[in-house]
Parts: sequence; structure tokens; C-alpha cells
Amino acid sequence: MKHIDYTINVRGRLIDLSTPKVMGILNCTPDSFYVGSRKQTEREILERSTQIVEQGGDIIDIGAFSTRPGAKEVSEEDETERLRYALGIVRHEYPNIPISVDTYRPLVARKCISEWGADIINDVSEGGITGIVNTPISETGSMFDVVGELKVPYILMSVKSNIHDMVIAFADEVQQLRDRGAKDIILDPGFGFGKTLEQNYAIYAEMEKLQVFELPILVGISRKSMIFKLLDGDPTTALNGTTILNTIALQKGAGILRVHDVKEAIETVKIVSEMRKSTQS
Repeated sequence: MKHIDYTINVRGRLIDLSTPKVMGILNCTPDSFYVGSRKQTEREILERSTQIVEQGGDIIDIGAFSTRPGAKEVSEEDETERLRYALGIVRHEYPNIPISVDTYRPLVARKCISEWGADIINDVSEGGITGIVNTPISETGSMFDVVGELKVPYILMSVKSNIHDMVIAFADEVQQLRDRGAKDIILDPGFGFGKTLEQNYAIYAEMEKLQVFELPILVGISRKSMIFKLLDGDPTTALNGTTILNTIALQKGAGILRVHDVKEAIETVKIVSEMRKSTQS
């Protein structure tokens, strides 16, 4: 598998993805699917962000709205307040680490970037198609317009159920973003969103086809149901499966891994990078 070297611009600082980066998850929510990622108090948020940094995480991804199947709607006001609070804590303690904000609401994303120090928008809605899994949304404004105006890296996640439709949709959406002036676009196949277990693995098998866009690819499969349902477990038993799939993702061209377990992901990146280096020498 050909490995494409990418660089993204985060507020004037270039981040080289020739060695894949690890994004650590910090959920300031009471109901995320993995209990270990739920952090709400100042102490919990600070401890989790410190853990991500000390274990070698390159990016902290902060979310305030669970998008798992069956999750309850969170008001824009509640999401905004949770993100403002968490971003203030993390940015004060770690002024230089890149922070992505996990939201599908354009107005929330704008505030997080413009006022509270977030650097990257991580949008699970594919630009406004769905928020909570399989739930259509109607939000004020356009996320693509916000991205184009703010000129920040943008993670575009697909809710399509097969690689053919995903490629067609990404081609149109990437063009829409470029027409608005967006430059740093990161593609996320969206495992677990709008896909059955079988469809998730079918897309995984062909994920390298996304390299046709010559854009960075982010994979977020950490402890998801596509792992533990297949293996008759639950999120707490899904670390081994997560590591296996992260290894495959790196071999298929992923430049960013979004994970709960930073240390294990860092080790995976080191091993795969060493293997790749030896084959290139």
C-alpha cells in the first residue's frame, strides 16, 4: 500500500502526517457509549487531557454531545456551555496542543474556533445530513460556510453505507468545500454511522480507495459496536479489537487515529511505521 505524506495547517503551524498522529477522545458528556471517556468536572477534564498528552497524543478531540444510537438530543445551549467550559480548562493547561471540537452545529463550531481556542472542526454530520446516528438534523447556517470562512482544518465524516456512494459523495463535498476556500480537509469513513456491522467491515476492506482524493484519512473505530458485537463483548472488552483495526487502518493509509486508548494507539503507530520504514529501505 502506497503511503501518501500529508501536512495540515493548524493556525499557521504545519503538522506532518507522514508519521500518523493519534487523537485522544475527551467527552464532556454524561452518556457517551464508553463509560471511561465520560469527563464532566474540572478535575476529570484536566486529568483526561493530561493523560492524553503524557501518553503521547498529538490532538485532543473534545465532544459534548453523544452521537451513539439511542442518544438523547442535547440542546445547543447545553452543548455550547459544556464545550466552553472544557475548552477553557484544556487550553489554559495546554496552550499549544491542537484541539479538535466534535460538533455538527455550525454556530457552536464557530464559537469554539473564534472564541475558545479550538483549532479543528470534527463534524460527524457529513456537512449537515445526520447528527445522532440515523437522525436527520436541521441546524442554523452551513458548516461548509463556517469552515470556508474560518479556514480551519475540517474533518468530513461520511454517513454513506458503501465505498461507492462514499467516494461519489466525498467528491462533491470536497469540491463544495474548496469552492468556499477550505484547504485542509480530512476524510473520515464514519464507521458506525449509517452502516450495519457487515457494511462497516466491507468499507474497511476497501478503505484504501479513499486515497484517490490525496487527502488525509482519519479512522475512529475505538471500542465501537462493530468490534464488540462481532466478538460478543462490550466497550470495556474491545481494546484488542480496536488495536487490530487500527493496525489495518494504518496499513490502508490512515493518517490520524481517533482513540480512547492513546498509549496503545501510539504503540501501534510506532510498530507499523517501523515496518513501513524497513520495506522502503
